[in-house]
Amino acid sequence: MTYTPICSVDDILPNTGVAALVGERHVAVFRVGSDRFHAIDNIDPRSGASVLARGLIGNLGERIVVASPLYKNHFDLTTGECLEAPEQSVRAHAVQVQDGRVLVALN
Repeated sequence: MTYTPICSVDDILPNTGVAALVGERHVAVFRVGSDRFHAIDNIDPRSGASVLARGLIGNLGERIVVASPLYKNHFDLTTGECLEAPEQSVRAHAVQVQDGRVLVALN
């Protein structure tokens, strides 16, 4: 698995996301709390817009999700599953932190 450096840990405020281009793929990288990171595709499948990184992070039961800023669908940050319409799910990607940098590997 090849990891691509995205940014410094400090570049992502807790409970927010940032957008990054990894290869040809638009990726949303989220920081949940102070030390948990997740990455999913950034393209909202319903609209085709690259906006999921701007969504609101929250939880539905035990699942940590982001709500799309356009149609408010919820995407599980661990799996990429769209809770309202599973056929509109996105890919989840591997994330790791090394030496204060956030890295993403496409799945």
